[in-house]
Amino acid sequence: MICGVRSSLRSARAILGYVNTGALVAPTATRSAAPYKHYTTSADNNDSPVVLKDNPFAKERVQCVLCKHGIDPDYKNVQLLSQFQSPYTGRVYGRNITGLCKNRHEQVEREIIKAQNAGFMPTYHKAVEFLNDPKLFDPEKAIRPHKY
Repeated sequence: MICGVRSSLRSARAILGYVNTGALVAPTATRSAAPYKHYTTSADNNDSPVVLKDNPFAKERVQCVLCKHGIDPDYKNVQLLSQFQSPYTGRVYGRNITGLCKNRHEQVEREIIKAQNAGFMPTYHKAVEFLNDPKLFDPEKAIRPHKY
């Protein structure tokens, strides 16, 4: 059968000399489909949606300063605790100013009270030796401002 197809192609080439002979190729088993992308594989037949591990449009999760660095406040670490205390009144700054999460803010408040009761920290003002420490936040500009 293949011989019959080849002979008919030869006669067609002889009659139609002006036809592109590259298009008149006999179908053979030696021709591979590798260079052509018209075939599908078993992976292409899968019509299920692509499942992503993470949302590419998700915003980065905001963490407080202490949680980000894994710091647990302690009443003996007076220099850290004084960062969250007002230098003029000795009061603890609020969560909206410090940017601390609820758990860490409550821990800081408890530890400041412990340090004041133990005599490590003054009650009505910030210790003078910690006034020039670098600021963790700006007390004039709230990190989490209220909506009004």
